[in-house]
Amino acid sequence: MQCGVLGGELVEEVDEAEEEEVKMVVGMGSYGGKVRVVTGDPWEEIMLLWGIQQPTLSKHNAFVHQSSLQLRLDACGRSLSILQSPSSLGTPGVTGAVMWDSGVVLGKFLEHAVESGMISLRGKKVVELGSGCGLVGCIAALLGAQVILTDLPDRLRLLKKNVEANLYGDVRGSATVNELIWGDQLDLELITPLPDYVIGSDVIYSEGAVMDLLATLIRLCEAQTTIFLAGELRNDAVLEYFLDSAMKEFNIGRVDQSQWHPDYCTPRVVIYVLVKK
Repeated sequence: MQCGVLGGELVEEVDEAEEEEVKMVVGMGSYGGKVRVVTGDPWEEIMLLWGIQQPTLSKHNAFVHQSSLQLRLDACGRSLSILQSPSSLGTPGVTGAVMWDSGVVLGKFLEHAVESGMISLRGKKVVELGSGCGLVGCIAALLGAQVILTDLPDRLRLLKKNVEANLYGDVRGSATVNELIWGDQLDLELITPLPDYVIGSDVIYSEGAVMDLLATLIRLCEAQTTIFLAGELRNDAVLEYFLDSAMKEFNIGRVDQSQWHPDYCTPRVVIYVLVKK
């Protein structure tokens, strides 16, 4: 094992039998857990993911039932009830009306990371991109964050219903819902001050949306902002395009599944940490 420095943090180069040499970073941004640094040709990261995790061979939708009108999930000492609109899946381009595994995984990862002392959300400003049904943003608010949940104009009605239904009584943090179209000018509420964290699940879904997503991330972030993005491993070309473009502006690390909530792991999902260079 050899040690080095990347971005001021300790780096370990670890030889593994089934992988090429990878770099492990202890801490990236405000996240205190270990991540695998994504460097060089992003195609190597894609080969690694599809070779080791074999997502297409694993169960699709392990934690959600998209035909149901409700998703129930225990988180932060509560039983959350998330309304879904399965009929909207028939509308081209509308995916945020139901939950996806990546949202459940990211929400439970945040809860586990807070409980493990890997991150602190109490009093922190969090902006969620592509909030959809709002599960992840609600969990972040219950963990103490001041959350702004964002999505396209036609998705806000369902999002507001879920925020109101699940954030009641004694909530450590707070949540508001804002319209946001990626690539457009950002409202002052989003960037004054800039957020401590930006989160998003299943936001890397098409090549056409990648550059608008990155433009929004760049405007939302400063060096002290930590981004968590979770996504379902469906299209290797889209993920490669995102990583290749994002690496120009951000340091990127992949959170190993050993750092996730132990009851919410699936080979079909990946979690990345991004920090602006």
